Amino acid sequence: MNLWRRPAVLIAVAAVLMLAGGVAIGWVAGSATPGDDSPEAGFARDMQTHHQQAVEMAMYEWQNGQDEAMRAIAYDIATAQSAEIGMMRSWLVRWDVQMTTGDLMGWADEDHAADILEGDGLMAGMATLEEMNEFKTLTGTEADIMFANMMIEHHIGGIEMAEVYLELGDDPTVVDAATRMVQVQRTEIADMEEHLDRIESSVEE
Repeated sequence: MNLWRRPAVLIAVAAVLMLAGGVAIGWVAGSATPGDDSPEAGFARDMQTHHQQAVEMAMYEWQNGQDEAMRAIAYDIATAQSAEIGMMRSWLVRWDVQMTTGDLMGWADEDHAADILEGDGLMAGMATLEEMNEFKTLTGTEADIMFANMMIEHHIGGIEMAEVYLELGDDPTVVDAATRMVQVQRTEIADMEEHLDRIESSVEE
């Protein structure tokens, strides 16, 4: 069996990336220290939660999907966003602020928070528990299709959150990270849409 096809290996790689990403980027954080109620701290807390679901979805697709291109995208998402979770945790530790508050989007003003909080209280793009449970019953092409549809929406929501931070925050390190998140996730959306069209076309033939 190819080493990289083993779920345990991906989990271990993700864990290492979370730690390494956090340590490496934490060292270059700006000298100013964002406070507990700052956009920086709130963004880091909420985006960690957003990323954790993306990693969960991506790991399931990588293990259970069929399309190799879609599985490769899932692998990239799982490893990259695991590293970003570590990075954001390192910020919170460095700033000596709370790791969690339970106040989703409390760092944004009322108008921005309303834009990226769904009616069910989830952050923009987040899949519901029912959707996640349904996804985890699927394998093969069905998993590929549902993964792509959910992850595209998830990325759209993540981009919206990052753009809100870019309007409200000014920490250079966080601004740089949020900008990269927007760029990477836009590219991944385009890739997933292309592969989703191909997969759905092949199913219809």
